[in-house]
Amino acid sequence: MSIDEYISVVGKGPVEELKILADKLSGKVIKTINSTQMGGGVAEILNRIVPLLNELGVLTKWEVIGGSADFFSVTKKIHNALHGAPVTITDEELDLFLQNNKINMEEMDLNGDIVFIHDPQPVALIEKKEELGNKWVWRCHIDTHTPDWRLWRFLKKYIEMYDASVFSSPSFAHPLSIKKFLITPSIDPLSLKNQELSKETIDSVLGKFDIKRNKPIITQISRFDRLKDPVGVIEAYNLVKKSVDCQLILAGGTAVDDPESAEVLSEVRERTEGDPDIHVLLLETPADIEVNALQRASTIILQKSLREGFGLTVSEAMWKGKPIIASAVGGITFQITHDYNGLLTRTIEGTAYAIKELLCNPGYAKRLGRNARESAKQNLLVTRHIRDYLLLFLSLYHPGDIVYM
Repeated sequence: MSIDEYISVVGKGPVEELKILADKLSGKVIKTINSTQMGGGVAEILNRIVPLLNELGVLTKWEVIGGSADFFSVTKKIHNALHGAPVTITDEELDLFLQNNKINMEEMDLNGDIVFIHDPQPVALIEKKEELGNKWVWRCHIDTHTPDWRLWRFLKKYIEMYDASVFSSPSFAHPLSIKKFLITPSIDPLSLKNQELSKETIDSVLGKFDIKRNKPIITQISRFDRLKDPVGVIEAYNLVKKSVDCQLILAGGTAVDDPESAEVLSEVRERTEGDPDIHVLLLETPADIEVNALQRASTIILQKSLREGFGLTVSEAMWKGKPIIASAVGGITFQITHDYNGLLTRTIEGTAYAIKELLCNPGYAKRLGRNARESAKQNLLVTRHIRDYLLLFLSLYHPGDIVYM
């Protein structure tokens, strides 16, 4: 993908600015590290940003940490605890977490001018910083505004060893002794998941999953994760179904660093058994065309998360001009302004009411979708995201020139 192809979406000025900023980083090597190359929003973002940074001339290498099933079970607990879920993490589990980081520390090549660590799984790799003498940045994609405080204090010791930290919302960023930057995630408008599709392609995907257009389609696309509340989505749909005939799509995949997803998927299937108007779809990764087509065929998009670091599926729906109903949590509230470019809800009953309101008032739904598309264009595209990252990298070498949180 050429960076110049984005001129047709955002204009020439923003693309030229990216080239100017990238030129100032000429010769620098960025090493970005997370826990998986497929599955989840972080991997999806990196799959788009890393090639574009390289295309701009900023040499960027991407690696993932390894680990046993026990390690990823612990990191899933850590993820949930940072979201504020009631989780017990033992000292032995934290020791396992640190031991796995030490193994990766010795096995991975952590050279590079800037090491860019994503989320808690590899956070303790920072212990290699003093030996290498390079710059390190920790990027948090999680809604941490009410974390398990014991766990936060444990992680904070490592976070404060970094040169800078990045959060998606001011409410996620607790007091730290290092610089804090606010950078929201993004979608790529030219990716297979977000580019325009023909009617024939959309119909083909619907046919593949035996979904008909004879009644409104309500869709939630996300990993099968308890924090995405798929059971709550089903309950809201059941309330709507009593008065408005419609169908529900629950579609998503799994990730290698999420051992709970199979259990959640099984529960969802059990809850929906016997209703031919509910389609539970386990999508193979990558499933970009399928996700794109399902979103474009939908009447309403839901994102009923209990906690949410950001919610890229919200951004995707907005870019496609779809009316979206989402929980008023985490980074979702950074994207949706209630009653302007979507609807925010807090309960199952409120979600059901909002669904019925939009199904019964298509003109209102269309207006929300139109405003959502414009909001996404202005704030949620990958070109803006890359600009923010380039400025972040430059600030590590010119600390007086850029304002941070």
